[in-house]
Amino acid sequence: MSQYIVSARKYRPDSFGTLIGQDNIARTLSNSIKRGQLAHAYLFCGPRGVGKTTTARIFAKMINCADPGPDMQPCGHCESCISFQEGRSYCIHELDAASNNSVDDIKTLMEQVQVPPQVGRYSVYIIDEVHMLSQAAFNAFLKTLEEPPAHAIFILATTEKHKILPTILSRCQTYDFNRITVGDIVRNLRDIAAKEQVSIDDESLHVIASKADGAMRDALTIFDQTVAFCGTDVHYEDVIRNLNVLDYEYSFSMVDHFLAGEYGPALRIFDEVLAKGFNALHFVAALSAHFRDLVVARTAGLEALLELPDSLKHRYQEQAARCSLQFLYDALNVTTACEAGYKGAVNPRLHIEFALMRLSFLTGQTEVSLQPKPVQAAPVKPAAAPAARPAPVRPAEPQPVVQQPVTPKPAAEQPAPTAPVPATPAESQPAAPAQPVPERKRRVPKNGSSLSMNALMEEKEATPAEAVLQAAEAALPDDGTVLSKWKDLAALYASRPRLASTLTTAQVEVAEEDGVKKVNFFVTNDSQKQWIEEKMLRELENNFRKILACPKVHILVSVLPDTELKEKVPYMPEEKAKDLMDKNPEVREFVAALGLDTK
Repeated sequence: MSQYIVSARKYRPDSFGTLIGQDNIARTLSNSIKRGQLAHAYLFCGPRGVGKTTTARIFAKMINCADPGPDMQPCGHCESCISFQEGRSYCIHELDAASNNSVDDIKTLMEQVQVPPQVGRYSVYIIDEVHMLSQAAFNAFLKTLEEPPAHAIFILATTEKHKILPTILSRCQTYDFNRITVGDIVRNLRDIAAKEQVSIDDESLHVIASKADGAMRDALTIFDQTVAFCGTDVHYEDVIRNLNVLDYEYSFSMVDHFLAGEYGPALRIFDEVLAKGFNALHFVAALSAHFRDLVVARTAGLEALLELPDSLKHRYQEQAARCSLQFLYDALNVTTACEAGYKGAVNPRLHIEFALMRLSFLTGQTEVSLQPKPVQAAPVKPAAAPAARPAPVRPAEPQPVVQQPVTPKPAAEQPAPTAPVPATPAESQPAAPAQPVPERKRRVPKNGSSLSMNALMEEKEATPAEAVLQAAEAALPDDGTVLSKWKDLAALYASRPRLASTLTTAQVEVAEEDGVKKVNFFVTNDSQKQWIEEKMLRELENNFRKILACPKVHILVSVLPDTELKEKVPYMPEEKAKDLMDKNPEVREFVAALGLDTK
């Protein structure tokens, strides 16, 4: 069994021509070597896995090459190139600043710098993760970095440029490495897959490239992991299952349901995503990214912003053609707001499900609108058109007349019997039409007839809740009920012993003034009163109103007068002697007669 080498090491670039995604840096360094304009210190900074250390090694190998090519590529045949490839070069020194970050390590390096190279013209010192050096080590490194020997070149590499001292930055030529694009990663992975005889489709390569987040080293590591899981025949389904990545199909299906106004299937898909162990917030982020890609696919001239394989580009363009720009804008507004409020939501799942329902209502296919509508009990018809709403006809009943039982009178006093005459509007309720009641369904008399007693009773019975509320507000609890319920209020704060003790032992006075029950309880000092009024009074009042089921209750806080405070207890010997003499005049005379000292 041959020794296995991971792809990140096996296919590491060994020349500026094979460097991926950093063409401007490769060109600048090649030109500086060609013209002999080499600086004594370089700083390579950028994200992880983009080729900082690799570029430093290529540069160190190139400046010591005895026979460089026309394109300033190392020859690979001279002693310097061979020793570098075999890992025994004495001209290139690498130092890991993460584990060698003390002043003593830098002093050892300074002593080593004074030794000239045995092979080649330059001694190159590559210090990786240089931001990990301590403050004292940076200060010890300053002088040598500013005026090194002619044969010494320093290359500093870091992922956190902001942690390096400005005095170090000013002594170096700084090169900022960029994240590698998805297209460059896909092309490199395709070449490596061909060399390794691995069959893999473009969609799988794009998933790996997106997962790597611009780092070529991470992409090669994920590629090795995928090949180990799938073998030499890699399929898209195996890749997303191995990497735990959400499938594109979820987003396409979601948008189809949103366009159809179907929130039920959308909620079921979300439940399926959660059942597979995916993070809910990542699901919303994937939806936002999908809507963004639909906007790009729908807008002409933005094809370069769509980093997807051709097969997926066609699907995005087809779905984007069915979406209006207003729908995509509103959808992005909903998903981004959902992402922003996810961490503060009490029920995160409900928060996302509500966002999915809103997305389903954007097209207007459902009856629910995003804008709240005023709630009406029933449509009210204008009085000018009563014919549109006919009143129920009761042929067997005459026009009802208000009648009350009366005691029989003598025949002489009884008037002559007459037919019942319906009351006119002027006789019954002349002010009723002039007092419209908003938000209440009222009966309108037909043909100028008055409202019957049945109609009035029906109108009064239509609002029983209001009558109950008015009765509850009008009824105030008696003083005994208030005092007995005060213990229930103190019991609410059992978890706060000091407050509960204050409420339990407080003297309480109850009074009624202007239809309001005023409950005044006494505390022992002004500080306690001020704290309760500022921190707890509103809460105590609201809770007591709920206990009494009466809103007309106010709580006041007062301080006990000095006369009602507990009698001061003497503690010191002189206080006890003074108290004894005040209470017993004989003792005072005895002390005075003997001249005793009470202090």
